Amino acid sequence: MKKILGLALTGWLMSQASLSAADEEGFQQLFDGRTLTGWAGRPQHWSVEDGAITGRTTKEHPAEGNNFLIWQPDGQNGVVADFELRLSYKIVPNNDKGFANSGIQYRSKDFGKFVVGGYQADFEAGKTFSGILYEERMDGILAQRGQKTVVKTVDSKTKIDVIGSLGKSDEIQSRIKDRDWNDYVVIAKGNHLQHFINGVQTIDVVDERPKGAKEGILALQLHAGEPMTVQFKNIRIKKLKSGATAKSDMDLFQGDWVLVEMIANGQKVDEETREKIKLNVKGNEYTVTTGGNEDQGKFTVNSESTPRRMDVSPANSSNEVPAIYEISEDSFRACYGINGAARPSEFTSTENSDHVLAVYKRKR
Repeated sequence: MKKILGLALTGWLMSQASLSAADEEGFQQLFDGRTLTGWAGRPQHWSVEDGAITGRTTKEHPAEGNNFLIWQPDGQNGVVADFELRLSYKIVPNNDKGFANSGIQYRSKDFGKFVVGGYQADFEAGKTFSGILYEERMDGILAQRGQKTVVKTVDSKTKIDVIGSLGKSDEIQSRIKDRDWNDYVVIAKGNHLQHFINGVQTIDVVDERPKGAKEGILALQLHAGEPMTVQFKNIRIKKLKSGATAKSDMDLFQGDWVLVEMIANGQKVDEETREKIKLNVKGNEYTVTTGGNEDQGKFTVNSESTPRRMDVSPANSSNEVPAIYEISEDSFRACYGINGAARPSEFTSTENSDHVLAVYKRKR
């Protein structure tokens, strides 16, 4: 077990899909589950049904252009800047064409009469646009699903450079539930924008344009077109400390970490053991302290692969440990193969798998 612990402590990230009570610390609920208190929109289109904010268009009450339900705490438009937003959505086409489209507006502008423009975390009943970054009423698509992009201004025009991949669009689509509830996460920090659906990252954008929005309103979209229904629930937001530019994964790894969960060969490591374990990362080197013992080594990462890959080289072993990882500003997780096991493809550890899953939080 000591050998397993020593190797496991080199892994990382935050699970966007699994939200424990500790994960929810600092989040503010934006919807009371019963009424539209704190929200404003067209009453013929927006209501609360079955504990969810519900937007619906019909032949009798079409959208008449895209319209929005705007977050208005205290009766005024709420302003968001650097934040993490979490919610669940369900979208259903009420037509024979299968059309239904919606989205989450953030750092956006109010154009009046419940019309909003700006960054949008898009989703639909189709198989193409869920998870993309769309700029409503402005420059359109800033990142297709699965893309890492840098958005620039060149000769007074918006230019989009695709600099990497988060995975194939159809593979990401396979993780999205049709006509059922899905979890959406939006993280905006400085000029760095990220979307996740059901724990899978869908876009990663750095917006370098001078006009790139650093703050603005929050709203929910009801798209014009064929009759449809969209629902939202469990809407909560957490303010983040301001960040001017995006950080690389290696930048995020730096510092001291504490172990909050570990599963080795399907067995959870007890709290008393976990509390003795500390991890420090400096550059591409790590030190794991377990009581009075230290294990050291080096690691490399590949942030372009899906899932992201890590290779760990313990100083006291000639064997390299393959792993997958995810990382955010405050937490990371990794799952890796020990004793010669192949690189894991999922963040799970089962009996006799020789896979170890570790989850860390940044030490404050």
